[in-house]
Amino acid sequence: MAKQTLELSAAHCAFIQNQPVYFVGTAAEQGRVNVSPKGLDTVRILNPNRIVWLNLTGSGNESAAHVAINPRMTLMFCSFDSTPLILRAFGQARVLHPRDADWGGLHALFPNHPGARQLFDLGIDLVQTSCGFGVPEIMHTPSNLHDRPTLNRWAEKKGAAGIAAYWQEKNQRSIDNLPTHILSADDTD
Repeated sequence: MAKQTLELSAAHCAFIQNQPVYFVGTAAEQGRVNVSPKGLDTVRILNPNRIVWLNLTGSGNESAAHVAINPRMTLMFCSFDSTPLILRAFGQARVLHPRDADWGGLHALFPNHPGARQLFDLGIDLVQTSCGFGVPEIMHTPSNLHDRPTLNRWAEKKGAAGIAAYWQEKNQRSIDNLPTHILSADDTD
C-alpha cells in the first residue's frame, strides 16, 4: 500500500496545501523523540525537494534543539476527509532564526505571525504515501474548521519585548536540556 518517491509530485503538493494540520518529527541522537502538531498557514513548498515551515513561539522548542544537533526531520500530512491518505516527507533540515541572512526572503512567504521564532528549511530525500485507512474521517467544512486565533492574539499582546522575555525564560533549552539557539548561535544559550 505504501509508495515511495524521491520528490513531491504535483498531486502531493496539492494534497499538502489542502491539509489544515501537519506534524513534525525530530530527535537528537539520544533523549526524547518529539512530534509537534502544526497549522495556521505555516508551510510552503518551494520545489519538489524543499519545504519551508514557520515555527511560532510556543511552550517548548524541541525541533530547534534537535535540528541543531541532528538535522533529520519528518513532516507528516494526513487526510481527515473522505479521501484517505498519509504523506511523509523525510529529509535533512536547517533552522533559521530572525538574525540569519536567509530569514527575510523566506519569512516573506508567510503571513505576519507576531510570534514567529524560526523557519525550518527541509531538503526532502524521500516521500512516502500510504493508504490512511486507519486515520479517522472528520466531517469538516470551511464553516466548522478554522484556525484558532489564540496563539497570534497571545503573541500580539506580549509584543516584541514580551516575546523575547518568553524566549529567554521558556525557549532556550529543550526538555532534554539541549540548547535551542533561540537567542544566539552560541552553544551557551
